[in-house]
Parts: sequence; structure tokens; C-alpha cells
Amino acid sequence: MSEPLLKVSAASVAYGKVEAVRSVSLDVGAGEIVTIIGANGAGKTTLLNAIMGILPLKGGVTFDGQPISRLEIEDRVAMGLSIVPEHRELFGTMTVEENLQLGAFRAPRAEASTALERVNALFPRLKERRTQLAGTLSGGEQQMLAMGRALMGQPKLLMLDEPSLGLAPLIVADIFRIIGELRQAGVAVLLVEQNARAALAIADRAYVMELGDFILNGSAKEIADDKRVAASYLGFQHEGSSAL
Repeated sequence: MSEPLLKVSAASVAYGKVEAVRSVSLDVGAGEIVTIIGANGAGKTTLLNAIMGILPLKGGVTFDGQPISRLEIEDRVAMGLSIVPEHRELFGTMTVEENLQLGAFRAPRAEASTALERVNALFPRLKERRTQLAGTLSGGEQQMLAMGRALMGQPKLLMLDEPSLGLAPLIVADIFRIIGELRQAGVAVLLVEQNARAALAIADRAYVMELGDFILNGSAKEIADDKRVAASYLGFQHEGSSAL
């Protein structure tokens, strides 16, 4: 069996004396979509930020076979690890194309040009709005731009934090379709998402997080069929199950 692209071992993250993530372990294989589902405050965003190096993490993190716990964020990006944060963090007074170009600022011009072509093919709407200021885009378009900017660095693994947050159902469907296309293009995805039904429908594997711990993990189908998950996160109960 090949080594996972991302491997997190016994990871803990604390805010002062408050432990937000408690000794969790996970892995993501190359070209795989793995989702972490759970309620607000479970520790999902904290874990992603720690993997990216935004927050300090105790434990082990390897990416593409190399330990990265001591690396700066820029070095993790250079290795092929990227994140789209929950609040997108776009430059609203810059154009769509300028925001995208920032995602490839370290790449040679030819590589950046090729990456831009791929992003425009994946997000035709961004190409149509390439001269428009990012701050004037709709919420769905801003999410596409945030994803496109991250993809400009041609990552091996893209971490997505609540990509459906605040978006209309039709736009959510479009975003998740694009996530599926990323897998087909060989980009692995680690997806944090409160819309458990949509996340489990697209993922290969899933982890369920509660109060900083993983309480379940397995194939996405196994997690979706679990009575506790159905009652707590999918909005219905399997026959014979009881509410938690």
C-alpha cells in the first residue's frame, strides 16, 4: 500500500490552556477526497489551520513523505499543500485576474499561464469576470475565485474550509461538482463541511469530529449509513434508530 499524501499523527492544538483538538490522526491519499464533518466548534477549522501551519500543532504531520511540522506556510505551499479558508480572504479592490495571479506569484511565467488556463477552464465564470473587482462578485463567485487562486499554485492537496457556507443550493451543487472534477484531475481534497449530506455524497472517506476528537471514521458510505450520523448530521433517522 502506498504512503498517504498527507498523514497527521496524534495531533493536538490548544488555545492557551484550552485544548481544541485532542490527539487526532488522519490521512489523505493522492487523488482522494476526504471529508471532516461535525458541528460548529468541533475543532475542524482549527485542525486545518494547524496542518497548514497557521496554528501551532503538537504531533506529527508528513506531506508527500516529508515531515512538515517545522516548515513555514510558504514552504508548505511550495511542496503542494494549499488551503481555501472559510472567509476566502480575497483582495476585494483587485480584479479577478489579479487575485488569481497572486496564487502563482512564485511560479515561472509559463507555468502561471498554464495554470491560469486550467483555472479558467474549471471556472468559466471567472474568465468572464476577469476584469471585475473581486469585492463586487457574488458569494458563489467569490468562493470560485478563492478556490481558483489556491489552484493557481498547482497543489497536490487542496484543503477546503466550509466551501458551501452561505451559498444558494444551486451554487453549492456547482461547487461540489467542481470538487469532484479536481479529483479527476488528480488533486486530493481535504474537505471540512457542515453540509454533511453533500460532503458524504462526494467523498471517498470521512471523519466525524466532536469536541476536538474523531468519534468515527470510515468510507463515506459507511459514515452516511451510520445511525448516529444520520440522526445528528443528516437530518433524519434510520428505521429503528433513536435520537442522540
